[in-house]
Amino acid sequence: MKITNIETFVVDAGWRPWLFVKVETDEGITGWGECSDGANPMGIKGTIEDLKQILIGKDPREFEKRFGEMYRMTRQSPGGIASKAIAGLDCAFIDIKARALGISVVELFGGPTRDNVRVYWSHCGGSRVRNHELIGVPPLQTWNDITALGKEVVDRGFTALKTNVIGPGDPAFWVRTGNDQVASRGVINHIEKLIGTFREAVGSEVDINLDLNFHFKPESCLRIAKVLEQFDMLWLEIDMYQPESLRQIKDSTTTRICTGENLFYMRDYLPYFQNHAADMFMIDVPWNGFSQSKKVGDLAEVFQHNVAPHNYYSHLSTFISATLCAVLPNVRIMEIDIDDVPWKDDLTTDTPEIINGYMTVPTKPGWGVEIDEDVARAHPWQGNRSRDGSAQIPSELLTGLPSY
Repeated sequence: MKITNIETFVVDAGWRPWLFVKVETDEGITGWGECSDGANPMGIKGTIEDLKQILIGKDPREFEKRFGEMYRMTRQSPGGIASKAIAGLDCAFIDIKARALGISVVELFGGPTRDNVRVYWSHCGGSRVRNHELIGVPPLQTWNDITALGKEVVDRGFTALKTNVIGPGDPAFWVRTGNDQVASRGVINHIEKLIGTFREAVGSEVDINLDLNFHFKPESCLRIAKVLEQFDMLWLEIDMYQPESLRQIKDSTTTRICTGENLFYMRDYLPYFQNHAADMFMIDVPWNGFSQSKKVGDLAEVFQHNVAPHNYYSHLSTFISATLCAVLPNVRIMEIDIDDVPWKDDLTTDTPEIINGYMTVPTKPGWGVEIDEDVARAHPWQGNRSRDGSAQIPSELLTGLPSY
């Protein structure tokens, strides 16, 4: 079997693009991968074009060998755009191998370890701040709207959610800090009210996560974590390229800490695992590729850590991420975006089956899903929507002394 063509699709997904890779073979078997990136899709697309020269004519079923070749070609630019391009291709190669054998990737990698995986409603509120009109959902204008959203999560059968540091208003807003990345007293109080409102709405049995991204320095993250201890959250998510600082936060609070969505391959994860820098670790499969994500998950098991796939992408990524959950023993929960563009379901040949907050593991050949090329071409990414909305952050959140 030989690769005959590689094609990419950059698709409009509202506030971010989705990027898909199609790999065709001389035996008529096609594989799909996803390597979506919220800011740099054209860089990834260009890297995939560069990689074609060493892939056309090769056997995609030898995915470990192909990974080594792609890594060697890009080794002077490790991580980032290069790794994401490799990831999409890696996923497509594995899809092809499983389809050629007539089995699911779950079976190819020795699964299943489970028949379903618990999922949480991600960007709960965040997506509505960005694009509520496009999504076709109510705006978040008042705190009562936050309460209603929390009740909607429960009514739709989910047992966990993740939100961002957002606020209701006309229009609603995302909270961002300045270059000092300090959480003012106003921001701390706002976060407490936000999570308190969600907790009151969903009750004590539904888990809540809060994503801080890269927006705060360790001392501010710690103050936020201390305030949130009262809500018994599943985790506080912090992105940080300094495992020792994360360990300091973790050791100073009872709020559980999650990190890792921005890391690549075992080499990046190892110092975090060795430092036991967090309670749970995210793995982004569209950024690492499936073969490397499985290795990261296995390494996490060595250090007695549970993992949680980072997945705010299309249904293709959701099927791929659920497959990872079905070939690892140490999975805590999986991310999925519920509020999304109207064409999301049409973009794929199948959609996730979610029952009482659990997604059924894919069992069809390959990933169990493909991209509808006509829908993908009908919605090209134009790069013209704001990632964080246009609303001004209320001045009372940004002024005043830090929350010492």
